[in-house]
Amino acid sequence: QVQLAESGGGLVQAGGSLRLSCAASGHTFSRYAVAWFRQAPGKEREFVSVISGGGYNTWYAEAVEGRFTCSRDNARYTVFLQMNNLKPEDTAVYYCAARSGISAREENHYDYWGQGTQVTVSS
Repeated sequence: QVQLAESGGGLVQAGGSLRLSCAASGHTFSRYAVAWFRQAPGKEREFVSVISGGGYNTWYAEAVEGRFTCSRDNARYTVFLQMNNLKPEDTAVYYCAARSGISAREENHYDYWGQGTQVTVSS
């Protein structure tokens, strides 16, 4: 069983940066791939990024490639999403999710979810 809690969201101007954190509790955190998803108002939840359990592999949605960086500190049971050059279209509730095993982009592959953190980018 894994429990997740996001933090770090807020209001930022376009071009600014935020770093989201996903703190986990449970056992053998390094066995879990952790992904970030986001949901904007009136839209479906979409994949943002995923990092493998060991932290050696990451994947990004095309919309955030080159601007967002996902990393993890397994000793601290935490995954980070560094978001740079933010755009108004990045405004959404950001969720982290975990699954045991290999990374995946599909949300229905994830068993554990955080409560979400709001990111608002003003123009």
